[in-house]
Amino acid sequence: MRVKPLITRRHLYWFAGLLAVLVTAGAALRFYFQKETESAQAAMKESIVEIAYGDIEENVTAQGKLEPKEYVDIGAQVTGQLQKLFVEIGDIVKTGQQLAQIDPRIYAARVQADEASINNLKAQLVQQEALILFANRQYARNRKLYPTKAVSQETLQNSESNSKAALAVADSIRAQIQQVESTLAGDRTNLGYTKIFASMDGTVVQQTAREGQTLNANQQTPNIMQLAKLDKMTVRSQTAEADIMRIKVGMPVYFTTLGSDQRRWQGVVRQILPTPEVVNNVVLYNVLVDVDNEDGQLMSGMSAQVFFVLGEARHVPVIPVNALGKRLQDRDNEKGRAYQVKAAGADNRVSEKVIHVGIQNRRFAEIRDGLSVGDRVKLTVASAQKNGGRDSYRPPAMPRI
Repeated sequence: MRVKPLITRRHLYWFAGLLAVLVTAGAALRFYFQKETESAQAAMKESIVEIAYGDIEENVTAQGKLEPKEYVDIGAQVTGQLQKLFVEIGDIVKTGQQLAQIDPRIYAARVQADEASINNLKAQLVQQEALILFANRQYARNRKLYPTKAVSQETLQNSESNSKAALAVADSIRAQIQQVESTLAGDRTNLGYTKIFASMDGTVVQQTAREGQTLNANQQTPNIMQLAKLDKMTVRSQTAEADIMRIKVGMPVYFTTLGSDQRRWQGVVRQILPTPEVVNNVVLYNVLVDVDNEDGQLMSGMSAQVFFVLGEARHVPVIPVNALGKRLQDRDNEKGRAYQVKAAGADNRVSEKVIHVGIQNRRFAEIRDGLSVGDRVKLTVASAQKNGGRDSYRPPAMPRI
C-alpha cells in the first residue's frame, strides 16, 4: 500500500506564490511610507524662513485724477455774438492779453444815447440857471419896491415863489444828469466787457465756444474757455472712509500714472475736503496733493495711483506677515505690537516666541524685538503652500525714488 505525502509539490508552489505577493506588498508599503515621511520633512523644511534685512513701507493707496492747481473759467458778462477768438487750445497767454471779442455795436449805441441825454440835460440846466437868475433879480427888485407900495404883496410873493421853483427845477435836472451818468457808466462798462482779457498767466486748456456763437449772459455766465497754470498740478484722490483718519495734512505722498514707465512723482497732502462723495453706497473723501510739473509731463485728467506714506524703514529685520501668529494686545509696549510666532531651531524643532513689530504692510512687518537676522520662523501651513516654500520668500526692497 502506497502512503500519500502530506505536502505535495502543488502546495509548495502555492505557498511560494503567496510569499512572493506578501514580500512585494511589504516593499511597496515601506516605499510609500518612506516617501510620505520624506515629503513631510521637505514640507516642514520649506515652511521655515530665515529673518533677513529689508526695506519696508506702510502706505494707504487710492485712485486719483490730475487737475491744474490754479485755473480760471473765462466767461462772457454781456449777451451778444462772439465775433472773434484770438487764441486756441494750447496757446500760452499773459495777464491782460485779449482773448475774445463780442459784437460791441449794441452797447456802443447805448453809450452814445446816454451821452446825448446828458448833453440835452446839461443844456436844459443852462436854460434853467438863466431862469433862476431872472427870477432872483425880479424877487430882489420887488422886495425893494414893496415898502413904498410900488408893488403889491401878491406880486412880491409870486416873485419869491418863482425864484424857489426855478431853483427846484434846476435841482431836478441835476439829479437827472446824475442818473443818466450812472446809466452811462454801466453801459460803458458793458461795452468794455465785449473785449475779454486774460485775468492770469496760463495756458488755454479748454474752449467751449466758437466764433459766431451767440452768448446769453442774462440767465447764467456762459463759459468761453479755461486758462490754467500747468507748472503745478493737483491730484484729487478719492480715499475710502476706512483709511481717511490715517491721512494727515503734510503727509508725504507719491503717485504713478499710466505709461509713466515706473516714474514716481512726489508731493504732500495739502487739504482733506470734509464733504464726502458717495459712489454706489461707498463713502469717499477727496484728498488734494500738489506736485511740481516743470517738465510738463503731467496733464489734466490723467489717472493716478496714489500712495500715502504712513511710515517707512530701510535695512531693518523683516518678517513675512504670514509668519505672525496670535495677536497679543495685552503685551504691546513702546517697541510695537506684540505677536506670537513659531521659532525654529537648528533641528527644526518649533517653539513659541513673542515678538514686537513696527511698520507693517500686506506682506512684511518690521521686527523691533524678539528676533534677529538669521533666526528662523515657521510659516502657517496655508501660507507655506501658497508661497511655495522658502524659495518664494524675498526680503522687501523699496525702489529708488
